Amino acid sequence: MSSREEIISKLRGAPEGLPSVDEVRAMLAANPDLKCVVCYARISFDGRMKDAHGIEDQHREMTDNARQFGWLVVRRYTDNDKSASDERIVRDDFEQLVKDLAAGQTPEGYPIHGVMAVNDDRLYRRPGDWERYLKAFTAHEGRVYHDSNGLQDLYAEGFEIKGLVGVAMSLAETRKKQRRARNSHRNRAIRGQSVAAWRPFGWDDDKVSLRLDEAEAIRQAVKDVVAGASISEITRRWKEAGFITSRGNPFQYQTVKQVLLNPRLCGYRQIKGELVRDGDDQPVIGEWEPIITPKEWFAVTATIRERGQGTGLPRGGLVHKYLFTGILRCGNVLEDGTVCNNKMIGIKANDWLKYRHAYMCKKTVDGGCNRTYKRGDKTDKYVEALVIAKLEQQAASKARDLPEWGKEDQLERAIRSRKELERRWQEGEGDEAIDDETFFRNLPAIEERIKRLRAEQAEYLAKKAAAESAEEDIAASWETRTLSQKRELIKSALHAVIAVPGGKGQKAFDVTLLRPVWRSSE
Repeated sequence: MSSREEIISKLRGAPEGLPSVDEVRAMLAANPDLKCVVCYARISFDGRMKDAHGIEDQHREMTDNARQFGWLVVRRYTDNDKSASDERIVRDDFEQLVKDLAAGQTPEGYPIHGVMAVNDDRLYRRPGDWERYLKAFTAHEGRVYHDSNGLQDLYAEGFEIKGLVGVAMSLAETRKKQRRARNSHRNRAIRGQSVAAWRPFGWDDDKVSLRLDEAEAIRQAVKDVVAGASISEITRRWKEAGFITSRGNPFQYQTVKQVLLNPRLCGYRQIKGELVRDGDDQPVIGEWEPIITPKEWFAVTATIRERGQGTGLPRGGLVHKYLFTGILRCGNVLEDGTVCNNKMIGIKANDWLKYRHAYMCKKTVDGGCNRTYKRGDKTDKYVEALVIAKLEQQAASKARDLPEWGKEDQLERAIRSRKELERRWQEGEGDEAIDDETFFRNLPAIEERIKRLRAEQAEYLAKKAAAESAEEDIAASWETRTLSQKRELIKSALHAVIAVPGGKGQKAFDVTLLRPVWRSSE
């Protein structure tokens, strides 16, 4: 079976088996009634099969009609998967058609005596496109045009106005369909029904029941991101596990981020960045099985959005092999009385030693003093214990000191005000009733207040969820964390650890020579 690209390629340009330009001109000389026509096919959405069957069917129909009239198709123009009503979309073949009509011939040199389309809305749906097409078409006399309405005389008096009326009706129908689609989408969302066009990652084809391996991968990713893992790490892990998106593509940074930010994970729905709510202003719970709790979703979204100053870009940086590389600083006092303070590096220990790695100050040629050396395993164990204790203390304090939001009453009053305004507009009688102008003049301010308060509430809930998740047993989960996760947590607790040299010769490991410099609580 031919690929979509191969089919589209065959449906563009001069058809196979077409006589040469000179042969066609000879045919025209012998038969002045012969018409050389071009065919234009377009479809807005190629469907899930992505097999170009829509434009293939259009060209087949136009070729059959041309044969009945005795016309010769000299070129085919094709815009697949492109809307004609969206001004942001450039239809390359339509633009080429307009250019060729104005020139009077195809790029190969065949004359153009007419245009065929299955329907006029395949060619144009906006007034500007109609006007450009008509001007190019009528730039030469005697051309024919055929669509589902039969032969049309585009030169007839008043046809330009007729065409504009058709465009206006087409636009109105397009907008009506869009409105119906939006309303249907929202109504289904309010009923808690799944409206996903594709199977969401984490769920089965029914979009309701879970696909267990994907759901578990999402749960673990949420926990790891809240604990400090980067989205790049999650992306790499999912790729190594062989996961692909529901559309069959490899996961990228942005697609993983979209999965984790989707409120569907906890059973909620979101339209244009806002959670869908019921009549009591509570988030609508979907009919599908949730993967995580709302508390976990608030926590992971807060974590992701706080990173990179909200840019959403992957964070770079070096990948270190040893836990305290760059965190340990040399505390050796130099001859001039100053402290070396150079960042120490992790190194592989000699094979005859009982430990596998160590930390040392860089050589003098690299800016260090090469005078401080610390055993790696005992350094890691001691400083890790200090950091875990500090993090648990901070987590307890953070959860305890987080103030209540305290604006629930303001939000409730704003919602009541909007409902009362709507009631007086729709059902009010006498002095209580309000007209359309009063309703629409007062509504925006109330809705803006509700939107602002909901945003503040969401921010508070995210902070609360993050604080509560931080209260988990950090020591118990420490060993399950990746090296980069541990380093992120360590750097959140302290600025550095000053390592003071122990002097010449082999000496017992002395923890007093490791001095942590803690970060302040602000």
